[in-house]
Amino acid sequence: MFKKAELWGKVEIEFMYWESYSHQKIKKIVFDALEQNLDYREKPVLGLPASYLDTEVFYNDAPFLKDAPFLSALIANPNHIGCHTLNESEAAFEGTHKIEKELIDLCAKQIFEGGDEEFDGYVASGGTEANIQAIWILKRYFEVEFNAKPNEIGVVFSEDAHYSMPKACNLLSLKSYVSKVDDTTRRVTKSSIETCVENAKRDGIKHFIVIMNMSTTMFGSVDNINEITGWLDDLRANYMVHIDGAFGGYIYPFATENLDYTFQNPKINSFTLDGHKMLQSPYGTGIYLTRKGFMDYALTEEANYVKGKDYTLVGSRSGANAIAVWMIMRTYGSDGWKAKIKQLLSKTDRLCGNLDERGVEYFRNPKMNIVTIRGKYVSTSLAKKYMLVPDSHGSDVKWWKIVVMDHVRQGVIDSFLSDLDAELKPF
Repeated sequence: MFKKAELWGKVEIEFMYWESYSHQKIKKIVFDALEQNLDYREKPVLGLPASYLDTEVFYNDAPFLKDAPFLSALIANPNHIGCHTLNESEAAFEGTHKIEKELIDLCAKQIFEGGDEEFDGYVASGGTEANIQAIWILKRYFEVEFNAKPNEIGVVFSEDAHYSMPKACNLLSLKSYVSKVDDTTRRVTKSSIETCVENAKRDGIKHFIVIMNMSTTMFGSVDNINEITGWLDDLRANYMVHIDGAFGGYIYPFATENLDYTFQNPKINSFTLDGHKMLQSPYGTGIYLTRKGFMDYALTEEANYVKGKDYTLVGSRSGANAIAVWMIMRTYGSDGWKAKIKQLLSKTDRLCGNLDERGVEYFRNPKMNIVTIRGKYVSTSLAKKYMLVPDSHGSDVKWWKIVVMDHVRQGVIDSFLSDLDAELKPF
């Protein structure tokens, strides 16, 4: 399901491609999968601590359900505990497990150019959980493979990284080292990476979990992975890289042919992406992807009553959410999704052109749909009217963020620019 071959080093790769399915085909696949799952109404079930949703509230004979595969999956309530790319899972839900397995394959191989390599992963509750899962797995990797103690493992991330990084460090008792970024370019500075590594080694750190951003939450900035890993190599650091693409995962790979942020880059071990941002899937649809073999470091041996054991942070999770992400990707197909991203980026280009004409300072990665304006150009009242997001909810706001999504109509942008003009007169 790939097309158009190119070269990455000595490895031949092909650009992403997956087929668009009709609504009828999607319905058939989902309903067939639900038919393969356990039906509590028909089977003599005594041992499973779960059931269909309460029929007094979530009745399953509503006529519209026959044309609504996602809602039908919600009511069927399949449990997707475990990691279905690994081994045998709970037989009661094997039908919908197959859909999640295909989804992981689509994301790893088609979006992140995984080629013929095998990958593991699962649909998490969001980007935060997926990032914590990644750091947990890499912590265990260093502990198992290098006999490292927790106080010998450090986590490096930039000051623009998501707050899930310090949260993970706190939960896992790992020391964090935060690199500085240039205030204008949002690029991680070489001197700050050197300082992080020097301070870490002084603290007894021997192994590094390095988080890089494929779109930061506030700025949409993308870390220069080759530059940063080059610095780390020069410093002789023993490190593993996880990519936080919670926001950028469903836009950046479709806006660039650069393969630095794909599995073709051997420096990268894992990715986070988030369906409930750009993909507009229901909340609770973060995705964790990793190279084959690393999921084993999160095996919970004690989960003996779970078929196939459990490898995830969350345990039981909604199978309907995995189906929702799969449905969206299969509805658009790769060509349809690229067209949608192109349209959003074109709208973002137009907004930036208007800001340039007005001399307004902002940051924007040209492959992203986030525009972050210097605070001095936007009053609090204007920001409140258009629900712009500040870099801090304190009194000293340095930046205001705009995210160009489907709901951001051109008329709303034009109205914002008109109101902005009234405030720019003193400038």
